[in-house]
Amino acid sequence: MTGQAHTGRPRKLLRNLSSKIASIPMMLTAVVIFLGGTIWTVVYSFTNSKLLPRANFVGLDQYERLWDAPRWIVSIQNLAIYGALTLVFSLVVGFVLAALMDQKIRFENTFRTIFLYPFALSFIVTGLVWQWILNPEFGVQSVVRALGWTSFTFDPLYNADIVIYGVLIAGLWQGTGLVMCLLLAGLRGIDEDIWKAARVDGIPMWKTYLFIVIPMMRPVFITTLVIIASGIVKVYDLVVAQTSGGPGIASEVPAKYVYDYMFQAQNLGQGFAASTMMLVTVAIIIIPWAYLEFGGRKRV
Repeated sequence: MTGQAHTGRPRKLLRNLSSKIASIPMMLTAVVIFLGGTIWTVVYSFTNSKLLPRANFVGLDQYERLWDAPRWIVSIQNLAIYGALTLVFSLVVGFVLAALMDQKIRFENTFRTIFLYPFALSFIVTGLVWQWILNPEFGVQSVVRALGWTSFTFDPLYNADIVIYGVLIAGLWQGTGLVMCLLLAGLRGIDEDIWKAARVDGIPMWKTYLFIVIPMMRPVFITTLVIIASGIVKVYDLVVAQTSGGPGIASEVPAKYVYDYMFQAQNLGQGFAASTMMLVTVAIIIIPWAYLEFGGRKRV
């Protein structure tokens, strides 16, 4: 028995050997570049590095300056507003669209392509397109005024109080199609017998979705939430293309703050501190997801 166990282990290690060897470069890249770069960033966030990294440690000074900076506070507030509304609207709208598409409507493939097409565009293109649409000179405001409503005003990208909502519109336009496709895949995975049983029992359609279908789609919803949340944390190019952080600093986001301090202000220490806070935010999102998906399952 012992001999069989010892001979069994090497066989398992040698199974799919070619694929394991082929994955070594990717594993080294992930460990050296991603993990190594992350550790390096965190370590140097405790230094007063300027143009070049310097191992001159100053403790938590960079983090104190970071949280005392009005620009950083504004960026966090914007991220909170943009993130909360994106999560809610993209899930609600995406699920409604997925439920409608699941009714086996005519030209389903055409509609699915139309809804998903914006996701194929880069955020820069999306930002520029919506910058034109929301421009008061020749966008929505101009068109409505030309129709006779001369007092109509709609210029969110030029109003500091609501500029983040203008960015939100563009983000929802681009990302909701992907959410729809993910949730549609989850709906198509529901057994047809469940729908038949609900109809036989006389359960209204909305109750079937709310109390039966949605709980069954929990893994799909969790994965979708993680994808949306990771995109929210790193939002950058959409803001740059639409507003460049303006008016003033009204539409600043953390990713833009990091870029500006690292490559324009030449203050690496402050940029490293800000990027470390973004890393903490991502960890707060990923760790619960990993626990719910893997750690929380009972092993049989």
